[in-house]
Amino acid sequence: MRQIAAVLIYLLLFTSLVGQDKKKYDIPLSYSNIAYDDDDRLFIEVSGTKIYEEKSEPFISIENIAGRPEGTDEGILFDFSAPGFDGIMYYGFIPYGDSKHPHPVYFRSAARINNGKAFIEIAKTLSGRYDMVDWEENEKGTIGYRIINDKGNFLYDGIVSFRGKGPFKVVPTITEGPFVNLLTHKDVTISFTTNTKIRPSVEVNGQKFRGTRGTRHEIKVDGLDPDTEYKYSINYADNNQTYSFKTAPLPGSGTSFTFAYASDSRSGNGGGERDIYGANFYIMKKIMALARYNDVSFFQFTGDLVNGYQQWAEHINLEYANWKRAVQPFGAYFPVYVGMGNHEALMRVFSTKDRWNISIDRFPFETQSSEAVFNENFVMPQNGPDSEDGAYYDPSENSIDFPSYKENVFYYTYDNVAMVVLNSDYFYAPSTNMIRYSSGGLHGYIMNRQLEWFKETILTLEANPDIDHIFVTQHTPCFPNGGHVQDDMWYNGNNDYRPYVAGMSLEKGIIERRDELLDIMVNKSSKVVAILTGDEHNYSRTEVSPEMERYPDIYLPEKIELTRTIYQINNGAAGAPYYAQEETPWTPWVSGFTTQNALVLFHVTGKNIDMEVINPDTLEEVDRLKIR
Repeated sequence: MRQIAAVLIYLLLFTSLVGQDKKKYDIPLSYSNIAYDDDDRLFIEVSGTKIYEEKSEPFISIENIAGRPEGTDEGILFDFSAPGFDGIMYYGFIPYGDSKHPHPVYFRSAARINNGKAFIEIAKTLSGRYDMVDWEENEKGTIGYRIINDKGNFLYDGIVSFRGKGPFKVVPTITEGPFVNLLTHKDVTISFTTNTKIRPSVEVNGQKFRGTRGTRHEIKVDGLDPDTEYKYSINYADNNQTYSFKTAPLPGSGTSFTFAYASDSRSGNGGGERDIYGANFYIMKKIMALARYNDVSFFQFTGDLVNGYQQWAEHINLEYANWKRAVQPFGAYFPVYVGMGNHEALMRVFSTKDRWNISIDRFPFETQSSEAVFNENFVMPQNGPDSEDGAYYDPSENSIDFPSYKENVFYYTYDNVAMVVLNSDYFYAPSTNMIRYSSGGLHGYIMNRQLEWFKETILTLEANPDIDHIFVTQHTPCFPNGGHVQDDMWYNGNNDYRPYVAGMSLEKGIIERRDELLDIMVNKSSKVVAILTGDEHNYSRTEVSPEMERYPDIYLPEKIELTRTIYQINNGAAGAPYYAQEETPWTPWVSGFTTQNALVLFHVTGKNIDMEVINPDTLEEVDRLKIR
């Protein structure tokens, strides 16, 4: 699972970034055998052996790799604060207004990065016949640039806006976004990030909606009509960008629309854009373009966006930034909802040189957990449960002992469809076989409070006359078929696997918990159509029917009966390295298995749903199914 060794190839000597986190934080009571020694060093004790937290420092961040651009008389100077860092910077103007999906048009030559510095010459090099954005006349423009180190590793896709004809000045720039978020039939939220603190506005139909001063902006636009396309302009300093969105129909209208699904876009093999520090930029960009071409109303992407398994927020924030950069030219028109997977892990790692290696979700949970950092990077609905605090295994009523579910467990609706997003990698401790020592969440497990919320949510949606179809999505398959048969919700048929809290194992094992999930989706609901999963880097559909074999040969807990058929649609084929098919008890119920890259499209027309699966790289059809 862990990818820490892989990311070391990016080491850029950025050791001056931030000193090691030396603060002594309270240890959550949900963990076990963790303490500080007399020198305030954190350790886990296993069988009398103290295993200390790894000493490390963040070696790269968005701030440093963006180069802190500054204007000069002739252009823009970049300083990476990394003596000895050499590489290449590709750059080119972003022609806003010339395309609905603006990308940099790279210039014929690149700038060299020498000893941690680079320079883009604008006045002489990008003038005349190369002035494609009329900066000489307008005295402003925006440049996209790409950082590559001397080993050929792609590290960052950046954006910088400037003003002037020489001297030049770097001005407020939208560095991430804009994104359409939280779309309903009457309002929407537009989110984006700027390089400096400003107070921007979003203009729709002549009305301005003002944000607050800062660098991270979430501006709500309300008072809209349903099923209506609106142009919106983002005004920031003396610049603006214009895009559009279409509001959702009135709930329960039964109109025709399409939505998309995929997961697992972390770095792939093959070089180049397939690995831009943590993300498969190449396939993700193609997937987004294909989704836009099919006029999707929204996109659900569930887990393993990036490589993750990081020890520092600076590192995973950079990975998220690159993923968002691939998505942005298209996510400015329709919402992209994201869920968490195991590769979103942000960890504290305890190890020895010889034998021990233990990883747990990073704390303090409020600011440094995988869940907290995910929340900071994305704008998702906030209608999920609070946390696992208050469960029967909560060790204390007086302290926060679990991460928050804020913006990583939620549901949303569009017309007559509801999507319920679960987190099957919550409180995740990556070192599975060491959980009994440290405590932590298990890969693939839905914990009690989340399961209770899920049941209540399904029953609420079941009673909602505007909802005809419910989709459930979580990163890990209920029935893995290739790549994760040894874990997910199966663990090679071993029900003994389960989370530990405060040194005690939970009552229900992984297969029992899978069955409880199935019972809610199948037996307690008539509207759940399918569960959308990933984790396995392939596409397949599994017919989860009453006849399907679901248990190992020897299984002592009570088995459940299913009263109807739903589908498990697995699409972890958004660019991560592939997994081949494996034999399982339910293999005869699996069809369409492929290691091709894939985008799943659901075409909804009233009571009917048709599924279409397309390879975004070749545009060939992968699978097709009439679901309802």
